[in-house]
Amino acid sequence: MSEFKERHENEIFTKVLKAGRRTYFFDVRETKAGDYYLTITESKKNFGENGEATFEKHKIYLYKEDFKSFQELFNESTDFIIQQKGEDVISERHDKDYKTRSSYTIESDDEV
Repeated sequence: MSEFKERHENEIFTKVLKAGRRTYFFDVRETKAGDYYLTITESKKNFGENGEATFEKHKIYLYKEDFKSFQELFNESTDFIIQQKGEDVISERHDKDYKTRSSYTIESDDEV
């Protein structure tokens, strides 16, 4: 069986989060023993000097016995970041077309 076919046959559930140049894949997969585990894959699009696109991928495997501890530490870490730095994304300020939140116009369905 090809690696591609085997990799996709054990996928049970998939969710995708597109975030700029990064895409996150949350895949529930099945072990040979019939149990489930989670893989989280970050795929980042890069462009070489010749303009050709490549994808850099990083993968985390999470098994049920680690879910609770992982979730606790994830929540603790993200809460710490928000408490310390707020919810504004500072790195966006370095984009050449950055606009503050107050400079955005919000349109409601009634105005359109």
